[in-house]
Amino acid sequence: MITAMHPAAPPFQRFLLEHRDAVLRLLVGMVGPIDAEDCFQESFLKALRAWPPADLDGRLDTWMLTIAHRTALDHLRRRGAIDIALDHAGELDSQAEPDEVGAGLLGVWAQTPDGLWAAVGGLPNRQRAAVVLRVVLDQSHAQVAGLLDCSEAAARRSYADGLAALRARIADGTLEVTR
Repeated sequence: MITAMHPAAPPFQRFLLEHRDAVLRLLVGMVGPIDAEDCFQESFLKALRAWPPADLDGRLDTWMLTIAHRTALDHLRRRGAIDIALDHAGELDSQAEPDEVGAGLLGVWAQTPDGLWAAVGGLPNRQRAAVVLRVVLDQSHAQVAGLLDCSEAAARRSYADGLAALRARIADGTLEVTR
């Protein structure tokens, strides 16, 4: 694996090294650790084919995360693991308050990765993406909304609903958490 970069490295190589960790974390959260590597390679191949991107206002991270998110959706659809109708759920008007459990959830995630990964993987697509983007990648609700192509209110609601579902599984004992 390449860890150091030569100053004259090609721009795409520098781009890949800069964004690989965030892309891999998103993909592990979306498709699980087993399929993440394939989706990672596919995502960066798509990015390479489109390189250099049109004027993105300096937001190459958003461009790459969007490619990775769509690659994960394609992968899940091929596997039949998601209900495609969930991708087109109506926009929600209510504003969900930001949940303060995000940082704590990340700590729990580190302690019980297998069970929590499975629980996150069982969330509906939009909720899974919102939880991963907020908790693992520390994206704002506005950034999550942009990546999921929905309103900020819908992104907040998806995040809140995803956390509520995870909490419910912890409360009813179907997800054991050791602290």
